Amino acid sequence: MKRALITLIGLITLYVIYIDLTTGTLPIETTTKTESSVEATAKPDTTLPAFTSEVKPGQTLISIVESHIDDSLPVSIEKLIEDFETLNPGQAPEKIQIGKTYQFPDYSK
Repeated sequence: MKRALITLIGLITLYVIYIDLTTGTLPIETTTKTESSVEATAKPDTTLPAFTSEVKPGQTLISIVESHIDDSLPVSIEKLIEDFETLNPGQAPEKIQIGKTYQFPDYSK
């Protein structure tokens, strides 16, 4: 009887793992729709000098701006974050996503 119970629990565990790996447990469509609605309503501010760049793996807000100007950051990090949020309303700099394109402040001038 113990052997049958252990076998049944093992089969249920394997089934649950299979369903979790194939279907998943997080609703992907809900998250995607929310992000696209924020992007559609957000209007970037064009008064700041800016450049557009696609985020690559390993890049951060600071590394993208520094590589664009080929120098260290000429403003404070707080100012950089504020300018980024002004150019990309509704987008937090710590939540930029790989493969997406954003406006970044241009401090090269």
